[in-house]
Amino acid sequence: MTLEKFPEDWQSALCVAAHPDDLEYGTGAAVARWTAQGKAVTYLLATRGQAGIDGMDPSEAGRVREQEERDGAAAVGVEVVEFLDLMDGVVEYGLPLRKAIAAEIRRRRPDLVLGLTHADTFPGGFVNQADHRAVGLAVLDACADAGNRWIFTDLIDQGLQPWSGVHYLAQSASRSPTHYVDVTDTFDAGVASLEAHRQYLEALGTEYPPPRELLTMILGSHEDKTLGEYVLILEVFNR
Repeated sequence: MTLEKFPEDWQSALCVAAHPDDLEYGTGAAVARWTAQGKAVTYLLATRGQAGIDGMDPSEAGRVREQEERDGAAAVGVEVVEFLDLMDGVVEYGLPLRKAIAAEIRRRRPDLVLGLTHADTFPGGFVNQADHRAVGLAVLDACADAGNRWIFTDLIDQGLQPWSGVHYLAQSASRSPTHYVDVTDTFDAGVASLEAHRQYLEALGTEYPPPRELLTMILGSHEDKTLGEYVLILEVFNR
């Protein structure tokens, strides 16, 4: 496998995921690298993770996990975190989701849109969760929707003009990676961003690896150390 270095000739990014904590499993370390360079990065979460803490009422879990996401984002230099407020666990792919993401793309006007793989499985064969698949696929389509004035025309009535400036579209955790980001220098920030999800991680139980160990497995298990001690691997789509 030959990976190319991910370009950094851009200034703004929108990271989109289904749940609080999704972006913290590696992407956060890359975000820390980019915000340190002065790039503007914002987050969009489809849900507040309401179904993620067994034994905690969904409304309370959503409140807890929203704050943990904001804290985790702050650890890597992200100040703007938005939520679509969909229900965790039952996110559906379709026009409403595409429209909501396209609206945020038009609002933020990013050069890069980064999401999580929409594939059925992760590397290693683990099944990808349903919300991840729905949001990941919607992100791919919403980038095109955002640039077409004849799709979701009511967004123009809301002052959201078409945006065709998404130059890079990428997904993490793909089984078909094409590029890498060296996150060696910002690995600790990535760990801190995941550690911010304290109550969620505690609810997963002691069998779940602690954040530093887990991110070492995700970002440090690649064989080619010439790319960096820790790297985030991405699939970049042609546009």
